[in-house]
Amino acid sequence: MFDCSALRKSPLYVSLVVLIFITACLPSGAGQTGSGIRRAAAPYALNVPAWELRNSLSSVESGTDTVTHTLDADIERALRQQGIAALPPVRSRFEQPPLLLVVSPRERILYLDRLLLQPAMDLTRIEELENNITELGLSALVVKIGGFGAAYPAVVSPSLPMKSMVEAAVEEWAHQYLALKPLGFLYLLDCLGFAQDPGVITMNETLAGMIADEIGSIVYSSYAETAASQQNSRTDDGFDFAAEMRLTRRQVDGLLAAGEVEQAETYMNGRRAFFESRGYYIRKLNQAYFAFHGIYGQDPGSAGPIYAQMTGLREASGSLSEFVDRVSAMTGPAALQEAVDSLPH
Repeated sequence: MFDCSALRKSPLYVSLVVLIFITACLPSGAGQTGSGIRRAAAPYALNVPAWELRNSLSSVESGTDTVTHTLDADIERALRQQGIAALPPVRSRFEQPPLLLVVSPRERILYLDRLLLQPAMDLTRIEELENNITELGLSALVVKIGGFGAAYPAVVSPSLPMKSMVEAAVEEWAHQYLALKPLGFLYLLDCLGFAQDPGVITMNETLAGMIADEIGSIVYSSYAETAASQQNSRTDDGFDFAAEMRLTRRQVDGLLAAGEVEQAETYMNGRRAFFESRGYYIRKLNQAYFAFHGIYGQDPGSAGPIYAQMTGLREASGSLSEFVDRVSAMTGPAALQEAVDSLPH
């Protein structure tokens, strides 16, 4: 049985907690823009150190419940089967994660700034905050996240479907694992305010997602009578959400590149209504939406070659562990491109 008190005394645990608290205390964003964002968000911002300390202490006091203990053990077993060391140990906690404020410039899609918010914000306060950021000449979106890996145990939303819950637990652990590797450490530096190539963020999030897809599928298949098939974005009437969203992103990029900011925003509003008419509700489709979804290479709202490149490397790798070791040792998109170029044609 896992000894929580022993974990609290381990250097790894202490290091993780220290890094978490430092991350929480240092602002992201730069100059006047970052200060304006924080002033607007101040009434809604999450006190991260206090929230994480409560999360950590309550998990130690109450112990790991049966469901999370079983899930964590199953994830560790699947990792071992794939030759991946569970370092740090997989530890999850079901709790509503914080909300995330994402900010982008209006004239281009860029993951400019992000800030954790109180989990219990209602829609009125969410829209009030987004409007306040918009008045600064920026694009803003408050999003719900499925998990939060900058806490130990990692937080996983209890409202997710079972398959998504398993994948979220794996993905948040993957972020903790990658933080001990060159790629993930650079991402951590970016969170600490030392800006990195945006490709580093996309590579890190994409790699964590690919680990979650493979390990999550192994774990989830043991919970279901038969393994679930991959979700298809195409509906019975032939509507392909992923293809339409990729088209939307290309059109928006083109309009913004031509300096047609208002036309791009009008187009996104129209596309949001179009998606809703086809059964896909998106509360707000704007530059910040694409900035957030763009860091996940698998997402149809993303742009760039990183996911395709990483998929090529995965197919050329003999195992998941070989693939993870190779990509996690990289320091940016240039290294990824070099690895892809070295593949036999």
